Amino acid sequence: MPVPVTALYAGLTGLLFMGCAILVVRQRMRAGVGLGDGGDEGLLRATRVHANLAEYAPIVLLLLLVYELGGGSPWVLHVLGAVFFLSRLAHAYGLSTSSGRSPGRAAGILGSWVVLVVLALLNLAGAVIGGA
Repeated sequence: MPVPVTALYAGLTGLLFMGCAILVVRQRMRAGVGLGDGGDEGLLRATRVHANLAEYAPIVLLLLLVYELGGGSPWVLHVLGAVFFLSRLAHAYGLSTSSGRSPGRAAGILGSWVVLVVLALLNLAGAVIGGA
């Protein structure tokens, strides 16, 4: 069964993930650190941006896929997928530029959490209503 909406946001997220990985490698080369962060703040931030995306993307993309396979509304899928992707971009930018609080970081985590909770609830509702 085709899942074009999930495929779109999984592809975009995959490219973002690769971009974050490249930034980690660049920071490693700049700092001369092969393992860990070597106490380098820029490398620590780059690895946390990459790791944070790795922590959130799998569950959100899985929830998006389950919702799409369950016949979820295409416009809801696109709204949630776009909000998630833009939130992760904002978070990556915010954390890359500051180790403290930043608007991008705050917006990124808030948007990601909202999408995760909404998708979880939509899937639960589908399971309860569809399983009755």
